[in-house]
Amino acid sequence: MTQSPPVCNYEGSDYQTSFWEQGGRSYEDQAEAVALRRLLPKAGNLLLELGAGAGRNTPRYAGYQRVVLLDYSRTQLEQAVQRLGLSERYLYVAADVYRLPFVDGLFDAATMIRVLHHMANAPLALRQIRRILQPGAAFILEYANKQNLKSVLRYLLRRQSWSPFTLEPYEFTELNFDFHPRAVRQWLGESGFDLERQLTVSHFRIGLLKRLLPTHLLVGMDALASLTGDLWQLSPSVFTRSQAVGESPLAAADDFFCCPTCRHAPLDEREQTLACPSCGKGYPLKDGIYDFR
Repeated sequence: MTQSPPVCNYEGSDYQTSFWEQGGRSYEDQAEAVALRRLLPKAGNLLLELGAGAGRNTPRYAGYQRVVLLDYSRTQLEQAVQRLGLSERYLYVAADVYRLPFVDGLFDAATMIRVLHHMANAPLALRQIRRILQPGAAFILEYANKQNLKSVLRYLLRRQSWSPFTLEPYEFTELNFDFHPRAVRQWLGESGFDLERQLTVSHFRIGLLKRLLPTHLLVGMDALASLTGDLWQLSPSVFTRSQAVGESPLAAADDFFCCPTCRHAPLDEREQTLACPSCGKGYPLKDGIYDFR
């Protein structure tokens, strides 16, 4: 099997606490909540949250009967279990986005927020996501925008060497990429998605503004500015809603997991393990978290 691209692993990180809860990012969090409310269908059956982390956004999917939280880091999922608890509604899966352990056509919705910027091969990740979605499924994708206003001004003033106008990703630090909006739109189309709407988000991600203005005012201003997202994309973050299009199979009623190594399904259920009868790989279930890494 072809080796997967490198993965950005948050194992052992206190990202939820240090970045979100103590990092002064209430404005960004609430602005993203507005974008999700506008883009995601209010109800559905089975939603896949790619890069769920510690479950920051998971409560925002209240209209879905079941939510699968997927992250490469077991540490992040353990924190999500602590926040959300173990129940039939939530399923926790440690896995590689490039090798998703689900049968084709399983989910009727998926979100991928603050994750694509870690993808060294974004088109490959998008193709994998399309594979596990039903035709007509909603896909909410957020990405870091290379062509944001700050980078454009810095480039025009010759304060940065890289161009925000070229289509190739810009890796500003290892496994952290900014993407050009046109490139993302092209990848979505090639992967089997029909782009329906774009929202620009976090227009006012400036430390001075966040210190001087109340959060609710910044969020309200951002909510208005984001409505221009289909016309231009100059914000640091862009949210998109796409629909899975084209012919693809629907998962059978009893199918769920497949082997990420050989794609065989179904897997045999053994004590605290899912085993592949085709290639012999075993995937443990420990403390409520399935581990397919």
